[in-house]
Amino acid sequence: MSWNSKAADDMNTMPWSVKDILQATAGVLIQGDPDGQFSGLSIDSRRIAGDELFVAIKGEHHDGHDFIADVTDAGIRGILVEKHRLDKGFADRYAGRGLICIGVEDTRRALGDLGGFRRRHAAVKIVAITGSNGKTTTREMTAGMLSERFEVLASEGNLNNDIGLPLTLFRLNSRHDWAVLELGMNHPGEITRLGEICVPDIGVITNVGPSHLQGLGSIEAVARAKGELLENIQPDGVAVLNADDPHITSLANQSPVKTCLYGQDNPDAAIRAESIADRGHEMSFNLVLPSENVAVDLKVPGRYMISNALAAAAVGHLSGLPAAMIKAGLEKFRPVKGRMNLQKNSKGVNIVDDTYNANPLSTRAAMEALSSLRKGNRSALVLGDMLELGGLARDLHREIGRIAYKNGIERLFLTGDHAADVGEGALEAGMDASAILMGTKTEILGRLLSWMKSGDWILVKGSRTMKMETLVNDLLQEGHGKTKAI
Repeated sequence: MSWNSKAADDMNTMPWSVKDILQATAGVLIQGDPDGQFSGLSIDSRRIAGDELFVAIKGEHHDGHDFIADVTDAGIRGILVEKHRLDKGFADRYAGRGLICIGVEDTRRALGDLGGFRRRHAAVKIVAITGSNGKTTTREMTAGMLSERFEVLASEGNLNNDIGLPLTLFRLNSRHDWAVLELGMNHPGEITRLGEICVPDIGVITNVGPSHLQGLGSIEAVARAKGELLENIQPDGVAVLNADDPHITSLANQSPVKTCLYGQDNPDAAIRAESIADRGHEMSFNLVLPSENVAVDLKVPGRYMISNALAAAAVGHLSGLPAAMIKAGLEKFRPVKGRMNLQKNSKGVNIVDDTYNANPLSTRAAMEALSSLRKGNRSALVLGDMLELGGLARDLHREIGRIAYKNGIERLFLTGDHAADVGEGALEAGMDASAILMGTKTEILGRLLSWMKSGDWILVKGSRTMKMETLVNDLLQEGHGKTKAI
């Protein structure tokens, strides 16, 4: 079986009729053939196919309505637009061109409604995953594991909001048995809307931590926002919840659907990890399922990865997979780009690329993994700002500095508006001022290259917009660009 085979998805994707689109969006047919049909939907005016419907979305940087003339001149025969955006001369300009135009109040909401329509009319089971950390890793583990038996569609990249989720659902076709979807959020009500769109059979909440505080205000608010997922799980569905997180166990007590708890050495969890062994580059444990046990060797570092694996294992168990298939799927998993990727440059320096994103919980977990990986060798943390932390940003960055020192990290190379806060925390914990280096990415790179030597371990991390992966590339290219995976 397979998953994320986009070429096959495109070949088998179910078509859209004008009647389906009108029904899904409560839109009106402004002009064109009411019996028309489209092979698919697209929001990208640059890549749309001639037989697809163009949905004019207003995004962060561009408004699709500005490109209507471009797509219609290029031969696109269908558009979905906001009714109030059409001027009085629209009908005259497009008369006789065979253009199908559907009008709605809000195209972004209509896109979600179309995604929900496709979900309801596809014979597929849905897994939806949210949480402060581990969403993408859990998604990849789950999709890979389910593909041991089923045909699986999964979210790609960061398509986890009210635009990305429908775009994933549009790829559903008659071949798929399961879809594994990632749900992100940064404000209250967002998970509610995403849940309305995908209506999961299984909903997973990985953890609750201090992320997106700028839009939510407190960890308690984060927990409530993540808990919105529970309200939209199918009535006969299951919530898979982390028993090691007290914020989530409180959600379990309020869940309107059945729950399946997972945890590390937690007697209340139906899916557990026991006899955990940290082998540096790998984590081994005994996976305890309700009816059988199996030994698992994860090919990734970090104890926190076990929690992600348990969430995936819970989904596998609920889907009916035997322990042997769950084990096989988990052991095939390899880290997603930018998430604890281990590489070594030609000078023998070990680079840990965890640059995809950062918040206090994930940064702490990465530092703990680094402590295990380095095995007595020198280590350094290269850190950019952790964003969207609101009024707690300064305190949370200071705490990271303190944790870095307690984890035995020898050097801090810091960049961003909160570099001084991280440095202050490290100083308070006992780190020598000479071990704390701050500046632009270019400045800290130069000092890092002068300091590091063969055998060192360098962890690079920061929020997405800090683009810390550019430093990873520079470190890997040091020594004529010859690198190898560890």
